[in-house]
Amino acid sequence: MKQAVAVFAAAVALMYSLTFCFAAGLTPEQQAKVDARVKPIQEWGADAKIVEAVKAYNASPSAEAAAMTNEKWKGLTILDPFVSSLAKNDLATYLKTKKDDSITEAFVSGADGGKVAFLAKTTSWNHKGKEKHDLPMTGKTWQGAVEVDESTGKQQVQVAVPVLDGATPIGSIVVGLGVSKL
Repeated sequence: MKQAVAVFAAAVALMYSLTFCFAAGLTPEQQAKVDARVKPIQEWGADAKIVEAVKAYNASPSAEAAAMTNEKWKGLTILDPFVSSLAKNDLATYLKTKKDDSITEAFVSGADGGKVAFLAKTTSWNHKGKEKHDLPMTGKTWQGAVEVDESTGKQQVQVAVPVLDGATPIGSIVVGLGVSKL
């Protein structure tokens, strides 16, 4: 009887897992590849260069960053000096060294959800109030559904992890993984 219950429980767990994968738009094989990518991305969250940049942003965001809104952000082009500064600062340059073919986008946000650096201009300036930022701020990892990203135009799944100062979440990192590369 115990064996039958264990088999039933395993079958339910497998069905739940498959339902989540298909609901998110990924095959089980693709989900396994995403899962394999999460640990290296989590390591970014403890990387000294990333942690220091987020700490510096949190301690003293620029006046422009403090005044930025999602509405203002949408009106800026990639040529805007403020946007360019976030794509070309030291942290953005460092993020480029971590990028591979499967990464469609990556951005780092401070505790307030404002951007610290990114590979390319994001659709929104601030993700505070959205799970992709709020869940990592509790120390947990978040994964979104497959979507065509507005800023990249590519079909991707986003994964978000906390930036950790010791064990304390101080920001978030969102990485888009191209579905075609999984």
